[in-house]
Formats: sequence, structure tokens, C-alpha cells
Amino acid sequence: MNILPELQPALADLTERFEGRIEAVHAPRPNEVYFHAQMELVPGFCAQLYKKWNGRLVSLFADDARAFAGQPSHPSEEHPPLAPRTTPPAPIPGAFHIYYVFALDAAHGFFILRVPVSPAQPEFISLTNALPAVNWQEREIQDMFGLKLEGHPNPRRCALHDDWPEVCPLRKDFDLHTVLPPFTGERHKFREVEGEGVFQVPVGPVHAGIIEPGHFLFSVAGEPVLYLQIRLFYTHKGTEKLFENMPVTHGVRLAESISGDSSFAHATAFCHAVERAANVEAPPRARALRTVCLELERVYNHIADIGAIATDVAFVVANANAMRLKERVLRLNEQLTGHRLLRGMAALGGVRFDWGAGQIEAIRQCVAWLRPEFESLVRLIRESSSTRDRLETTGILKPQTARDLGVVGVAGRASGIDHDLRRDFPHAAYDRVSFTVPVYQEGDVLRRLQVRIDEVQGALSIIEQMAVNLPAGPTRVNVPTPPANRVALGYVEGWRGEIFHWIRTAADGRLARCKIKDPSLQNWPALSEAILGNIIPDFPVVNKSFNLSYSGTDR
Repeated sequence: MNILPELQPALADLTERFEGRIEAVHAPRPNEVYFHAQMELVPGFCAQLYKKWNGRLVSLFADDARAFAGQPSHPSEEHPPLAPRTTPPAPIPGAFHIYYVFALDAAHGFFILRVPVSPAQPEFISLTNALPAVNWQEREIQDMFGLKLEGHPNPRRCALHDDWPEVCPLRKDFDLHTVLPPFTGERHKFREVEGEGVFQVPVGPVHAGIIEPGHFLFSVAGEPVLYLQIRLFYTHKGTEKLFENMPVTHGVRLAESISGDSSFAHATAFCHAVERAANVEAPPRARALRTVCLELERVYNHIADIGAIATDVAFVVANANAMRLKERVLRLNEQLTGHRLLRGMAALGGVRFDWGAGQIEAIRQCVAWLRPEFESLVRLIRESSSTRDRLETTGILKPQTARDLGVVGVAGRASGIDHDLRRDFPHAAYDRVSFTVPVYQEGDVLRRLQVRIDEVQGALSIIEQMAVNLPAGPTRVNVPTPPANRVALGYVEGWRGEIFHWIRTAADGRLARCKIKDPSLQNWPALSEAILGNIIPDFPVVNKSFNLSYSGTDR
């Protein structure tokens, strides 16, 4: 298969620079290129992509292929050295694999490096000192697969808490139904911050609101926050383990449960991955309906966040108005899909329900009603000088810090990160609509609020463009069972930020692995940076301006 022309220069540079050290190149799709090499190549390969080609390491994960017994689809096919091939090299029997997924936004493609790790020497090189964005992801591999980190500045447990027994839940020989003994180990010890007048204030893990648990420990001197430590992963659901050996057709409903407020985005990312693995594309009308649903999910969540940010600075009237607007969108969701949170709409090969003339007219009427009402809400907030005073210069995340941490979505765009998968990697029907990606440099709460305002306005425009020009035709096509050992990356720009689902298929139409990357996992560490120098009473509004998902992080 031909690789995108925009990716050819980077591919040529890498193959020339690391000649003889890259063992194979696998190109199953034009914008998804796999490299296969040994661990010693990782630092140089990643540095070359990061520094010369402005690549972003968007995901890092492991796969247990120790018991793999399959073969490539065409084992007798020969390829010249490093010629991109469409049939994947089989996983190396008896090895773990680590995958480094880079996005080359300007070239609209992904480079993915696969590295084997021997069970006899289960360790891998840490990149955290050079790329802080991979900190939690590396430690999650260590926790879940028992692969030891070399050179990590803080190799403590992350996804599994300190009192867990010595288990590796994502290894294939760990039975999903294992009943673990009562946890009796030592509880997590936060780092101590010392100095004259310094004291620590714990918040959580159980909170007063109806939210999931998260433990925040503030170190303060007087009022300003000196240091914030975050402890999450209290409600780990084992979703990635549940995907193993699950029939591909059953995966959509599980994907919907990853993060309730992003149910359609996660389900669509999963469907996208399976469709790419099966070399199938959803029909034009289905892609258009997916686009409308993704934007409706963006609208109702952004409006809710705008109201919640107002509440956290005691502007409850603005929140009451925002909730009124959100309710209108939720009722439209139910009218279109039968569910207020759009569950049950996503399907492999397209969508489950088509819309008639009455439903399309309901979309137009909702947009026409919502646009002036939303503008009224925005004016109400902007005309409140006390609200602006609380939000401006509060919770600043500097652009360089955002880049170092790999921050994505709303938080990234408010801090100068000009990335959006809808524009850079068009999926669904985003190549058929016009919209602007809002980007600001200040990185404070006010700009994170402004990004949401801009994106609601942009989403209403996208929905309107789709509603007046819906393609005719079917809303779903049959997706054949992908053969074993087929890999694919599915992606969606959710309302929080980019969502990735990577799959490897097993025999009999089942999944061997499904890696889930929610934007919250990437963005939580940025909250510790944004709160520095602020006072504890500002933490609720700073936290809400990020509005990260505990469930999406824990998976």
C-alpha cells in the first residue's frame, strides 16, 4: 500500500539514519506506518522524530505476545529490505512488545515503533527525562506487565496502588476471574515537603461532589501552593483486560462505558480501529451522522463546563442558564438516538439509526434556538468583571510546559498547542466541513473557558453544515471478521481531546489486545503545574477548567 506522500521524507530520513538497525517497515494503511527494531534504537529513533520532524509521542503501551502461535497472512511473500509491506510481521513468539506511537501532525500520519522485550530480561529504557509526557504511561506498563523501567526518575507504582499484591494484570497468564487476597501492604506515602512555615493539606480521595475518587495533597506556605501531588487509579475497572478474547462485535458496548460523558467518542474510536483492521470504511451518510453526534457530545459537555466554571467562582445564575441549554441538547440527543448520552448509536461499519426528515428538522431548530441563547450566556459571563478577575491569570499552564507534558485538547489549545485530530487527521466527515481551531497562548482558566466557547460556536456551525447537506445512502456496511494478528489504530477528537484505540486481533473474530488512550491520562500531570503559585481556594475552578475524567484515566 502506498504511504502518504507527506510521510515519505520522514520515512526516508529514518531509514537512512538508522540503516541496518530498523528490521522491518509495515504500512497497513497510508497514514499508519510501523517500524520494528530493538530496544537500543528507541532513544535515537524517538529523538529524531521529536526534534527534527516535530513528532508527538501520543501513546506508549505494551502487548503480551509470549504465547503467540500465528503467522503473517502471507508468510512466503518476500520484500526487499525496509520496503513498506502491507502484511504485518508476526509478533515475536515468547516476547513482550512495546509500542511507541508518534503523530506527525503536519504530515497527517502516525509512525509506530514496535520493540520486543524478552521475558528473560523484562526491562525497557525510560524516556521520561527527555519526554516527560510518557511518565505515567511508562509506569503503567511497569505495573500492568511487570516490565522494569531503566532510568526512570520516579519508578514508583502508578496504576496499581502500593498495597496491591505482586501481580501483572495485563499479562496473558493472569486470569481475569482471579480473586485477589485482601490488600495488606503499605499504603502510599506522599513525598514530604519541608521548610519553615510549610504544611500539607489533603483533599480527597472521597469528595463532597458526586464524582469519582482522587487524592490531592497540597504543600503550602501561607496561602500559595508550593507543590501538588495527585494520586488517582482508585477505581480501576480492568477495561483493557475485559477486551481480551472478547468478540470484536461485543466491543462497542464496552467502549461506551470507558468514560460516560465521552461514550460516543470512545465507541467511535473503537469502531474506527476495527474498520481499519478490516479495510472497511463507513459509508458517507454514516460518517456524517457520526460527525453530528461527536459535535453534539462536544456541545453539551462544553456548555456544562462553562456553567460549572461559573459556579466555582460563585456565579450561579450563569450556571443555571448553562444547565438549561445543556438540557435542551440532551433532549435532542434522546430524540436522535434514544439515549441522552448518545449510547447505542455507534456501530461497526457506521451507525445503528438513520434520521428522518423530522429529526433533521429538530437538529436545525435546536441549533437555531441554541445559538442566540448561548451568545446570551457568553455575554452574561463576559459582563461580570468579578468573574473575569477570578479567571484571568489563574491556573496558568505555560506553552512550553504543555508541550513537554504532551497536553492535548482544550487545555493544550489554551496553552498554545495547535493540534486537533479533526483537522490534522480528518475522520468521520470532518473533511467535508469548515471550522477553525481556537488557540491561545496565555494558558489560564479564562482561556480554557474561551476555547470551550469558541468550540461550541464551531460545533454548532459544523452541525448546521452537516444537517443541510447530509449525503444519501446507507448508514452501515458489513464489517468482515479481521484475520488474526491484524493491528490498527482508531482515533477521534473527543470533546476533552484526542482519543486513541489500538487493537490487535486474535483468531475467531476476537481481540488479543485493545489499548485505550483517553486524553485525561495525558493531562492530569499538567494540573500540578497549573496550580503552582495559586491559592487553595482557586483549586476547584482550576481543576474544573481542565475537567479531567477519573474513569477515562482508570479504565
